[in-house]
Amino acid sequence: MKNLIQKIKENYGLVIVVLTVGLLLGWIISPSDSAPTTSETAVHEDHDHESEAEIWTCSMHPQIRMDHEGKCPICSMDLIPLSSMQSDEETANPNDIVMTESAAKLAAIQTMAVSKGAAEKQIYLQGKIQADERNIAEMTARFGGRIEKLFVNFTGQQVRKGEKLATIYSPELVTAQRELLEAVKMKDSRPSLYRASREKLKLWDLTDEQISAIENGGKPQTYFDILATISGTVMNRNIAVGDYVKTGQQLFQLINLSQVWVLFDAYESNLPWLKVGDPVTFTVQALPGKDFKGKISYIDPFLSGTSRVAKVRVVVSNPQQTLKPEMFVNGIVESAKAEKSSELLIPKSAVLWTGKRSVVYVKVPDTENPTFSFREIELGPETGNYYVVAKGLNEAEEVAVNGVFKIDAAAQLQGLPSMMNQPQIESVAKTDGFTPSETLNTEHAMFRVSGNCEMCKDRIETAAQSIDGVLSAKWEADKQMMHLTFAPKKTSAEAVQKAIAAVGHDTEKYQAPDSVYNELPGCCLYR
Repeated sequence: MKNLIQKIKENYGLVIVVLTVGLLLGWIISPSDSAPTTSETAVHEDHDHESEAEIWTCSMHPQIRMDHEGKCPICSMDLIPLSSMQSDEETANPNDIVMTESAAKLAAIQTMAVSKGAAEKQIYLQGKIQADERNIAEMTARFGGRIEKLFVNFTGQQVRKGEKLATIYSPELVTAQRELLEAVKMKDSRPSLYRASREKLKLWDLTDEQISAIENGGKPQTYFDILATISGTVMNRNIAVGDYVKTGQQLFQLINLSQVWVLFDAYESNLPWLKVGDPVTFTVQALPGKDFKGKISYIDPFLSGTSRVAKVRVVVSNPQQTLKPEMFVNGIVESAKAEKSSELLIPKSAVLWTGKRSVVYVKVPDTENPTFSFREIELGPETGNYYVVAKGLNEAEEVAVNGVFKIDAAAQLQGLPSMMNQPQIESVAKTDGFTPSETLNTEHAMFRVSGNCEMCKDRIETAAQSIDGVLSAKWEADKQMMHLTFAPKKTSAEAVQKAIAAVGHDTEKYQAPDSVYNELPGCCLYR
């Protein structure tokens, strides 16, 4: 042993070299990716499993992050692994809200298919009884004179057509009668003078009987009666016995109340539901228990600048004069939408309002977990508990009608498009004619388009949206930039640029034909 140690000491450098060479050869010969032992693999797998399950979150409050199972401190829901909230579908939209079945049930999420129906609404109107303007007569003095007698002594007195209202003495009328009597003597020789004398008296409201009585009497009448031109009620009496009146002065105002107007106040939101001919049922506070019926005969084309209402007129027969002017009435109109009888309808509970925008959440079909997509829409008139959908939804699509705020809250917390987080393009997507998969698989393009004004903007966007496959198009005049969202399976950005150039606006790739450009309005000439 001593000799061995002695030899090692003597050959110390050689031993070191041999050991180094041996270790190097062993590292080269041994495979670097050798499989770990069974025990090592098990330990590694256990470690990975524990790390994946370390993060637990709440499906309704994704801001909650915990390293163990338990309850959500906000809503007391069971926490779930963060990985279970991810969608495994290839066509999933990253902006969609994915929920578990249990979370959807706990949040009371309910959906309903969008369907067409009759847009009907019961409209409540208030108004007043007014006199029919067509049955108002103003009695004015056709000649000057003095009131000698007055047969109408008070306002509100009932008179009949042809009844005496007053007696007047007029020197002008006496002179006109003498002219008539002189013309009668020359009736055969000068018939035109005779006809002119009679016509003058008729223009002064004398009847044929009164004129014939003057001719037959052979002398002028000193006093003449003023007769009622219509049957009705005296609303104004502007003269008294002994008054001197001048030509054109107002004497009486007569109103026939056998037919009256009911003038209802209709607000702007009610006007789309009203049209001429709609039946109206109304009651009068002064006549409880009695219903009156009529039809809309006229809708005022102007709104009042102060009350912001338009007058809606109903003509009602009133032979017994039970309806009196200035009575208050309450009316009900059972109306269908004036323009169309079948519309897309969604419940009011499905819509979230953001001031200028209306938002719904559409259920994505054929998904393993309940998945909802943010959608901006345009609404038409309100109809009871429903809204008419003007743009943005297709028939048979499912929208959330209950728990919508909870879906939107989850989207806000995850930073996805929501009621408060506007998407990049604010315009409503054009979904008509697109399948759900096409609306999910879209592309966004930006390119320069030349133009000047709002007319250019309308022309450019209309040309782009006319291409089949374009979901939305927005042109920014200040930046001369077009934002385009389209389905790549149906069209391309290049096809849209061709369409825009064809209407007179240069794009990055195509120049508008000079013949088209020169026909643009002066304000649109950008070159």
